[in-house]
Amino acid sequence: MKSFVLLLISLLVLSGCTFPGTTDTGGTAGRTAVEVTDVIDGDTVKIIYDAKETTVRYLLVDTPETNHPRFGEQPLGPQATERNRELIEQAKQVEIEFDVGDRFDDYDRLLAYFYADGESIQEQLLEEGFARVAYIFPPNTRYVDEFRDAEAEAKDAEIGIWEFEDYSTDRGFNANAYEQTEVDGTDTADDCRIKGNINRSGNKIYHMPGSPSYEGTNPEQWFCTEQQARDAGFRSSGQ
Repeated sequence: MKSFVLLLISLLVLSGCTFPGTTDTGGTAGRTAVEVTDVIDGDTVKIIYDAKETTVRYLLVDTPETNHPRFGEQPLGPQATERNRELIEQAKQVEIEFDVGDRFDDYDRLLAYFYADGESIQEQLLEEGFARVAYIFPPNTRYVDEFRDAEAEAKDAEIGIWEFEDYSTDRGFNANAYEQTEVDGTDTADDCRIKGNINRSGNKIYHMPGSPSYEGTNPEQWFCTEQQARDAGFRSSGQ
């Protein structure tokens, strides 16, 4: 009887069978064509998988959010979503590829690499500055080196999320850094010409173009609209 049990176990191992409760991790570099039913944001879509609609999270990348319960819509989130949608909708065939680790994350989302007509969607989003390399959990790291090279290209070019200093961080995206960069980096030749000044008494005052004190004011901040200035705690010089 003992010999029979050992023989049965050996046959199961040799035939590649798995015992109930084990995790199917794939372990191949094969690709499977899928139908994308919805583009949720820059790094998440829905597909038909195993005959049902399933949410899929792109492996090894992160894009700004568009409808996060805590962060809401982050700068460049809609642009990343639209670019992701373009890559998918323009492709004749979309394929997914699994890595060797777990296929699902803690939110029960499928984890995969995506390809549009054979080209990596993740890599294209990284190259164009819509995504950063993130959520690196071994052993799902098959393309992390290639992705980091693509990310480095966008960083060097200072495009997309890398155009604004400290917007993309190791912890995610910092909307405050983006907004501050937008204000501080504004050229006085464009539409954002309202000067925000803090006087010796600590009063925050904004000066409109054409006002008597405008030319002589050295601004601490630039604003595009009066509402933006008021939201930042500044009052009009005419008050």
